[in-house]
Amino acid sequence: MTLHMPIWHLTILLVALVPLGYYVVAILAVLRFFRRERRRPRPDFCPPVSILKPVHGLDFGSYENFASFCRQNYADYEILYCVNEMSDPAVPVIQKIMAEFPEQRIRIFAGAEQIGTNRKVNNLALLTKEARHEFLVQSDADVRVDPDYLREMLAPFADPVVGVVSCFYRGITQPNLFAEMEAIGAVSDFAPSAMVADWVEGVTFALGASVATRKTWLQKIGGYESFANYLADDYEIGYRVHKVGGKALLSREVVWTMFPALSLREFWEHQVRWARTTRLARPASFMGLIVTHGLPFAIAAALVAPAGWMAAAYLGAYLVLRLTLAWVAGIWGIGDQVLRRKWWLVPIRDAVHFIVWLSSFASNRVKWGDTEYTIEHGQMREVTS
Repeated sequence: MTLHMPIWHLTILLVALVPLGYYVVAILAVLRFFRRERRRPRPDFCPPVSILKPVHGLDFGSYENFASFCRQNYADYEILYCVNEMSDPAVPVIQKIMAEFPEQRIRIFAGAEQIGTNRKVNNLALLTKEARHEFLVQSDADVRVDPDYLREMLAPFADPVVGVVSCFYRGITQPNLFAEMEAIGAVSDFAPSAMVADWVEGVTFALGASVATRKTWLQKIGGYESFANYLADDYEIGYRVHKVGGKALLSREVVWTMFPALSLREFWEHQVRWARTTRLARPASFMGLIVTHGLPFAIAAALVAPAGWMAAAYLGAYLVLRLTLAWVAGIWGIGDQVLRRKWWLVPIRDAVHFIVWLSSFASNRVKWGDTEYTIEHGQMREVTS
């Protein structure tokens, strides 16, 4: 049957097997990561730590997010917030938290020096100077944590070679299709790819929802000031610490991240910004992501398959392996409830994500908030009218 098949048909059929193989590898990588981490004893290492929280505005879960950091099973820590201006709507909420948790050491800062185009990194640079402690945990404003969060994040630093620890995140969404697709993508696609990297080449990056490090390692890489013009600050801190000899680790701790309701346009801009940021920060790795796009390859194979059973086999293999990966990573490993309820959105999200991946090559511009930037060699430059 295949003797009379055009060579390009055969090529498509063979290439379409690669993403299916990737799904198998990713499933094994997820199983390896969580089985290893769940068996690993937690060192009793609880040094004093400063939590750095750059904040801009409010989201639908801000109060509970901020309060969760005040309920830690941890003896000695402080929480430092930084806003762009004291008129920020988050300030009254932070002040309410300070009143309700008087036993916690909480401080607010504003007016960080504009050392670069990334305002978040500007704020982190200021907070680092004000932090009392050697160990630092930076955390996005939309992150919510469990009571043992600090214990888990700081425990790996019992090994002095460890320079950066970051963690995965699960979603809390408003009832909105686009928010749910973003949350599902984070746990069923992004997280497994990080675990594959951990298995294949080791961790040379950090995940931005929550990153722990120490001032000693920051000083070795030139502080936050050295990448204040970079959009992918999480990747930069992990990569730079790795380059100077520090070990980057992924924690078994999982935090929550808020995914607010989005319009179609907001969803598209957000997804393209993420994809374009990855492409410009890690071009080789981003090109390699083509092997993670099983749906378009399965469809292409089905269209050129010489028999109906073969077409069905490709599409069926995609669905079985892709949904298995989503379940193992997102539900069994990370414990995401959005994916548990809306697992059927995975193929739809994959179709959209492939279009986003292609669109990321169209330009080097990204929109962040109300400002548009062009990215050159990983650095942001504001586009003026």
